[in-house]
Amino acid sequence: MNKVSFLPAIVFLSVIILTGCKQKSNPENENVTARNNFIATFTNDGAWCWFSNPRAVYYSENEIITGWVKKDGSVEVASLNLKTDNKEFENIFPQMQVDDHNNPAFTVLPDGNVFTMFTWHSTKKGVVSNTTTNGADVHSFAGNVVFKPTAEELLDRFPRETYTYANPFVLQEENNKLFAFGRWTGFKPNLIISSDSGKTWDEKYVVITDLPFTPGNRPYVNYYSDGKSEIHMVFTDGHPEVEPTNSVYYCYYEKGAFWKADGTKICDLSALPFQVSDASVVYKADTITGRAWIADIVEKNNKPYILYSRHPEKTDHRYHYTWYNSELKIWEDVEICKAGKWFPQTQEGKKERESYYMGNLIFHPVHPNVVYLSRQVNNRFEIEKFVTSDEGKTWNITPITSNSTYNQVRPYVPRNQPANAKTVVMWMENKKYVHYTDYDTSIKYFIDAQ
Repeated sequence: MNKVSFLPAIVFLSVIILTGCKQKSNPENENVTARNNFIATFTNDGAWCWFSNPRAVYYSENEIITGWVKKDGSVEVASLNLKTDNKEFENIFPQMQVDDHNNPAFTVLPDGNVFTMFTWHSTKKGVVSNTTTNGADVHSFAGNVVFKPTAEELLDRFPRETYTYANPFVLQEENNKLFAFGRWTGFKPNLIISSDSGKTWDEKYVVITDLPFTPGNRPYVNYYSDGKSEIHMVFTDGHPEVEPTNSVYYCYYEKGAFWKADGTKICDLSALPFQVSDASVVYKADTITGRAWIADIVEKNNKPYILYSRHPEKTDHRYHYTWYNSELKIWEDVEICKAGKWFPQTQEGKKERESYYMGNLIFHPVHPNVVYLSRQVNNRFEIEKFVTSDEGKTWNITPITSNSTYNQVRPYVPRNQPANAKTVVMWMENKKYVHYTDYDTSIKYFIDAQ
């Protein structure tokens, strides 16, 4: 087990200066917060990616539902009771596939049961769904349903069949329909819609494509929903290893249509798909400022907030915080900090296959001025909390882990947090991470004293 300690404030401040973060100094607050952090192990065997979400949700004020992929490829779901610290685990798909892309994503259905969805990585096998029969009891997942979320007409237009990622959301103001997104038909972002909580799927769409269609292009998407009427999307041209000027785009879904940040309609569901260039451009990449990848998106008070990374070099990952200024109709964009290089453990004599795997970062979904991130500190990836009171110009910074034996990466805050719930931050600890098919990782968490 990794022993985690905390940096003295004076040492931590020197690290901030060396790495170029803009800090508003508040060392007294940092010390108090650090002493109150409680870091625990959720599981000693779990991994996840950052494109199948929500990978953890609040079921209630005191209960969290989450899941991951084990070393042997099994998909495991789990619950955490914040009052008792009781944890429950259920292996719902033994030895599915050794690949961290296959982590389950969750949403709570109108009847109080929990719906989960996950896939094999880049196969034609299909998508898997499962639903509890007894609310948050993870032992009551009833049985896996494997299905293919496509149609012959879609495959004729977009002839590539492969399934990866799952992102399910319920929209209350659309008669509690279940919306599920993933990279499916055509190797593109897809959407399917169910009127009966996932028992059947009435509508199937390819959402984004290039024109003319090419089967190798694959936009990456992060999603956020208010659970009522909107689903927000931030996405790229494709994979940064492939696209030399991989840029960042935004749109949102509401009332049967997709919209740009300024409220301009892109298209109705019936007119899908659209191209990335039809959406709002958040960051237009070039060879100097670097290709981008995306991390998270939330929305508050009709304002979308986005976290993404720029990569001037493969070994120079930089975290960015941006939000849409509706008065000026521009994206206000600031660099949070330099984050180091990739975290996979490149084998001697081999070229790194995933050089854009940054430590990653996530919003507090209720308070988008709070960001939890992983970056290199003294050659180790550590988890830190960044708080801004001036839209990202300066940051108060609190170390959560330091002097760690292993890399601490891919933080996540569960979605749908009730007003009085404690904030739980979860992340991966890498005893080994050579590749997304070769890993030995744990899931850690702490309860943040806001």
